[in-house]
Amino acid sequence: MDTIIFDVDDTLYDQAQSFHKTVRKLFQEPFSDEEIDQLYKASRKYSEILFDQSEAGEISQFEWQTGRIMAACKDFNIPIDTEKATIFHETYVTEQKNITLFPEVEELLNVLYKEGKQLGILTNGEEKHQAMKIKQLNLSRWVPAEMTFISGTIGHAKPKREVFDFIEQKIDLDQTQTVYIGDNFEKDIIGAKQAGWQAIWMNHRKKDLPINATYKPDKEVHSAKELLELFVKKA
Repeated sequence: MDTIIFDVDDTLYDQAQSFHKTVRKLFQEPFSDEEIDQLYKASRKYSEILFDQSEAGEISQFEWQTGRIMAACKDFNIPIDTEKATIFHETYVTEQKNITLFPEVEELLNVLYKEGKQLGILTNGEEKHQAMKIKQLNLSRWVPAEMTFISGTIGHAKPKREVFDFIEQKIDLDQTQTVYIGDNFEKDIIGAKQAGWQAIWMNHRKKDLPINATYKPDKEVHSAKELLELFVKKA
């Protein structure tokens, strides 16, 4: 592959860690790690649904940001109101200022950079918030600003074809020699495949492949270590 483009959230770093810390800070209940993991998965499910509604202008960004934890808590009968959901979101954002790359991802980026690969970032989300994460992860060490794409800046979000077309208009790439790496099957894998790119599913949450999926990933890995090995073996 000549061009490798990465998703950010839960692909380059473990997004659940910030969530765990936020829950521990704001809830008095003695939740186990497994219980928080279940709450996290529910929150991510609702986040994807509400994000799409926000992108479509059906709800506000605030309703997306607070609604995801409120819906997840409702599933587990955990009391929460809009005020606490707002504090949860603000605390979660603060915790995300301390995120760090998976060690194997950092090693992979070093390897690919030294090999002269064209590296990029494509992430869904609000411009300022995603830019904060990109800065915290110090991704500019490997990825130049002109290869960094945020849906909030583009005006379209994954998996829409317009996002991938936008990138192809901005940079020189060969679809057959371009691979996108992401954790979300619907947003990342389907989006990249329908654009004619190759796709690697960073499925470290070990989700099932959707039944009757129109597209399938070219490769599936279940950890950052497997992702690194996938490229190092080819080197």
